[in-house]
Parts: sequence; C-alpha cells; structure tokens
Amino acid sequence: MLFEYKAIDKNNVSREGTVEAVSSESAISRVQKEGYTVISMTAVNENKSLLELEIDWFSGVSNKEIVIFSRQIATLFEAQVSALRVFRLLASENENKTLKKVLSTVADDLQSGSSISRALSAHPDIFSPFYINMVRSGEESATLDKVFDYLASYLDRQYQLTSKAKNALIYPAFVITTFVVVMSLMLTLVIPRIAQILTESGQELPIYTKIVIGLSSFMTNYIGFIIVFLAGGGFFAYRFSKTEAGGRFMDELKLSVPYIGTLYNKLYLTRICDNLSTMLSNGISMVQALEVTAEVVDNRVYKEVLTLAIAEVKGGRSLADAIAEYPEIPGVLSQMVKVGEETGNLGSILQTLAKFYQREVNNAVETLIGLIEPVMIVLLGLGVGLLLTSVLMPIYNLTSAI
Repeated sequence: MLFEYKAIDKNNVSREGTVEAVSSESAISRVQKEGYTVISMTAVNENKSLLELEIDWFSGVSNKEIVIFSRQIATLFEAQVSALRVFRLLASENENKTLKKVLSTVADDLQSGSSISRALSAHPDIFSPFYINMVRSGEESATLDKVFDYLASYLDRQYQLTSKAKNALIYPAFVITTFVVVMSLMLTLVIPRIAQILTESGQELPIYTKIVIGLSSFMTNYIGFIIVFLAGGGFFAYRFSKTEAGGRFMDELKLSVPYIGTLYNKLYLTRICDNLSTMLSNGISMVQALEVTAEVVDNRVYKEVLTLAIAEVKGGRSLADAIAEYPEIPGVLSQMVKVGEETGNLGSILQTLAKFYQREVNNAVETLIGLIEPVMIVLLGLGVGLLLTSVLMPIYNLTSAI
C-alpha cells in the first residue's frame, strides 16, 4: 500500500514524499527510521491503467515460486546472513512483481522490529497458516534454516502430488467437452438438413431415428434458451459452491464419486499425515498442529473430523482414539498413530504413512490414466456410431427402395 507523508527533520525542515508499506504504522516507522518526525500520513488510492489492472489481476505467486524462495532463504540463513538482508536481497532479485512487493514489505516490517512470522502473516493469500506456524517454530527454536528447508521439501511434495491428481482429470474433462461440442454442432447444423430429406421421403422412420431428429429439433429451436439455462445454471452452481453449504456439498461429492473419491481420500490423508509429521517434528504442539492442519487440508469433511478430534484431544483423549471413530479415517492409520503415541515416535510414523498414501495416490493416478483412454474411445465410438446409424440407415433404405 502506498502512503503520502509530511514530516520534519531535527532542524524543522519539512519534507514530503511517498512510502510503500503494509500499514500506516509500518509506514510511520519507516519514515522515523530516517530521522524524521511524521506530521501526517495518508493512504493513496493508486490510479492504474487498464493494462496495469489486468497485469495485477493475473499476477500471482505460484507454489513453485514459494518452493524456490524457501530454498533460497534456507541457504542464506545457513550462511549466517541476517534476516533483513535476506529479504532485501531476495526482493531485489525476484522477477515476480507480486512476490517482490511482498518481500519488500516484509523487509520493511522486519526493519521496524517485527518478527519474520508476524511479517509473513500479513500476507495470508501467499503464506498459509501452516507456513507461518512453521516459521514461528523455527524462530522459537533458532532453526530457521532447517525449517525453511523443510517447508521447501513439503511444498514441493504437495505440489507434485496435487498436480499429478489434477492432470489426471484434465484429459477426460477435455475429451468429454470436445465430444459434447461436436455432438451439439452435428445436432444443430447437420442433422436438421438430413432430417428434412428423411421426412419428405415419407418412409416410416425407426424409433431411434425419431429420437435423434426430435432431439435435434429441440436443440435447434431452443438453442438460445439452452445456452442461457446452462450459463445461468453454471453461474448459480459457482455461487452455491462458494457458500458453506455448497462447499460442503462439493467436498462430499469429491469423496463419494466412484474411484475419483478414493483418489481424493488418499490425497487428503497424505496431506494430513505430511502436515502433522512436519509440524510435530519441529516441536509444535499436537493441538496447534491439528488446528493448522484443519485449516489447510482444503476439504470441509476432513476439516470437521480434525476439528472434532481437537476437542477430544484437549479433553485428554489420545489422537488415535479421537480419530478412530470416524469412517473417513482408515483403521490402519489410527492403529499406526496409536503405535506412534505409545512409542513416542509419532512424527516418524506419520511421515511413513504420508509416503505410503502418496504412493497410493500415484498408483491410483497411473491406473486412472491407463483406463481413461480406452474408455473414452469406446464411449466416443458408441456415441458417434449411434448418431450416424440413426440417420444413415434410413438413407440407405431410401436409396435401396429407389
């Protein structure tokens, strides 16, 4: 955020200028650091061109960039470089304008006396609660270099796992969309012309041909209403998915779809085990680790399970007993957690479970990819074959009669 200020120095010489900071307090502190007394500080509404607004809209910080940033900061901390200098250096060398601006703001906050975790928490759209809590634990244990290295490894694992799962679903979505578009074009542009010839011939048409012609007639006559209905339905579905009830419905749907649901279940279990393992291994308390994991698991069903488990853990129950009663948590996971709690090796066991479920997700994705292509080919062949048969058979009968 940009601020305009008016200030005076020790000789009462006035000075005016602008300063960029996350808050007015941070901006005042920056000006005072230069030896000036602030008289006024006002936020500026920046007028940007349409092109600049579009660039800001599409600019963001990817998971890959956060991984690289975490690796760099871990290396610099290991080399005993001061935190302020680290963030100044990374800000000056970063090519992403959004991340560059954020790192500059963080550096300003550090110069004003803020801790790293507190400075990062001012940017929740980039740094998750998990990330911030891990940094806070590193500050408390003086192991920031190791913590940032852990974070880079963790984010890299999550990025690869999530990307692989999403990419497995892109191909069938693309094929189905293409199929629907092609069939719609045939029904609205090609079939009506053929239907006119068949109708004028006066011959008795098979029932499946009548169905195709009827469907074509409906789509041709009401194409505008269909487009409006689909656009409106898509809009309301999107708005509904943003509500609590809609989000809950979508999260439950993800877990209930055959095969896809199993894939998502294992994906969320991987995330839970990996989060808890990383946080517990870095000295974060069980309750705090569960609270952070509930916030970043990205599924309301599992968030509710973890929230209920937190209440039971606070009441004195073990984590294994708290999660064992929920069907979303496999029995093997709760049993392994119980062993980890009894042996005092819970972090290591959770990491083993995370690797196990990650392999399960990879296997499920590979199997899905292997099945998608032949299934899509068969379905497309049947769809196109039925459509062509319904119009070609009457034409063949017509030509045979002639």
